[in-house]
Amino acid sequence: MPAVRSRRREERSALLGSLRFSITTRDVMANIKSQIKRNRQNEIRRERNKSVRSEMRTRTKRALQAATTGAEDAVERLQAAVRRIDKAAAQGVIHPNQAARRKSRLMRHANEARSAADQTS
Repeated sequence: MPAVRSRRREERSALLGSLRFSITTRDVMANIKSQIKRNRQNEIRRERNKSVRSEMRTRTKRALQAATTGAEDAVERLQAAVRRIDKAAAQGVIHPNQAARRKSRLMRHANEARSAADQTS
């Protein structure tokens, strides 16, 4: 566990180093110490959430493309997309209901694409 903490601390300090300039040079900045810290934390979380959401969307798009083209690895891509959606919900990036909705739509589209491919062949 200490290795994980130190890695997180390094990531946070690297991110903070890049954010210090952007946070301190904004037009409006809080005067209260706790609010300054809260703004810093929110910025770090926003950056982390952005990358998680981006990866989730990318995996979903790749899974749909694989399902529509009938690629051999369509099942693996679909599983990877579902795993990423579940992980985003577990991390609190998206709401669990939104994760369920995304997975449901993804499976529905994949099944429709698979049935359309079966009918044409």
